[in-house]
Amino acid sequence: MFQDEARFGRISDCRRAWAPRPMRPLVKAMLTYEYTYAYAVCPLDGKFDSLVLPNVNTECMQIFLDEIARRYPNENIVMVMDGAGWHRSHSLTLAENLRLLLLPPYSPELNPVEHLWDELREKSFHNRVFDSIGALESHLVDALRHMEETTDAVKSIAGWDWIINSLCNAN
Repeated sequence: MFQDEARFGRISDCRRAWAPRPMRPLVKAMLTYEYTYAYAVCPLDGKFDSLVLPNVNTECMQIFLDEIARRYPNENIVMVMDGAGWHRSHSLTLAENLRLLLLPPYSPELNPVEHLWDELREKSFHNRVFDSIGALESHLVDALRHMEETTDAVKSIAGWDWIINSLCNAN
């Protein structure tokens, strides 16, 4: 499994939008510093597991790891993630079925979950303004649930050849 966190906030992301000439679409913009964080895991079969948590820290990482271990009790999980401080914390307690594998520093291009965040932001968050952090979280949960239901799309985004080949050759 590959894991990553992403910050979603009430800062709008204005992008180009199609409109017939001579119309010019109006897009609201907002700059409010309120954030929530999505923690996600993407196994190569297209299954996508996620949690929305209030922070990125050791406590939230522990909640996430415990939840993944609980969801997959009969699996031996190698969780690949970057080397953020809360990923390397000595106070993390790993379940029997879970091991961590840290990516090299400054190498987000090796984590396919980064591309899932790009897809989520492009399809569900650009040109949107949320009235509250609760509204943003509700929208985020719906978008993550949709991603969890579209295993073929997740697999096409995250099923990189080098990852699949390394797993297939390991048997």
